[in-house]
Amino acid sequence: MTDLSLNQPVPDFERPTDTGENWRLADQQGRWVVLYFFPKASTPGCTVESEAFRDLDPRFNAMNAQVVGISRDGPKALANFRAKHDFPFPLLSDKDESVCNLFGVMKDKVMFGKPARGIERSTFLIDPEGTLREEWRKVSVEGHAEAVLNALAEKQKA
Repeated sequence: MTDLSLNQPVPDFERPTDTGENWRLADQQGRWVVLYFFPKASTPGCTVESEAFRDLDPRFNAMNAQVVGISRDGPKALANFRAKHDFPFPLLSDKDESVCNLFGVMKDKVMFGKPARGIERSTFLIDPEGTLREEWRKVSVEGHAEAVLNALAEKQKA
C-alpha cells in the first residue's frame, strides 16, 4: 500500500537509469514529471505504451514535462529496450521495488494460470513543486499517453 495521495508532496527518490546514471526526482524541480510504471521491458503492451509516450514526447517537452518510464528490469534490459525503440526519455530500474512500493503499484496477479506479483500499469503526474496532481491505475494502453497529455494541459490551464 502507499501513503501517497493527490495534492500531497511526493517523497524524493533516486533510481539508476538505462544509461547507468542516477535519476532523482528532486533534480526535476521546476518541471512536470510524467512517471509511468510498466511491468516488463520488451513485452507487447509495454512496447506499445512506451512508443505512445515516445511519439508524444515533443509535445510533453513543449509543456515543460519530463516523461520517465520505470520498471523492475535492470539497467541493461532497459538500455536494450530504449535503444531498440529510440525512446528519448530515461527508463528507471527499480529492482528492489522501493519506488514501486512508494506508489503502491505492486499487485498480486495471475499469469499463465499461476499467481505472481508484478507491477500494475500506472502513471503519475507530478507538478514542478513535486506534488502529486493526477494518477492513473490499472491503465489500458490504448489512448493512455494522449489522456495524460490532455490532463497535463488541463492542469496547466487551472
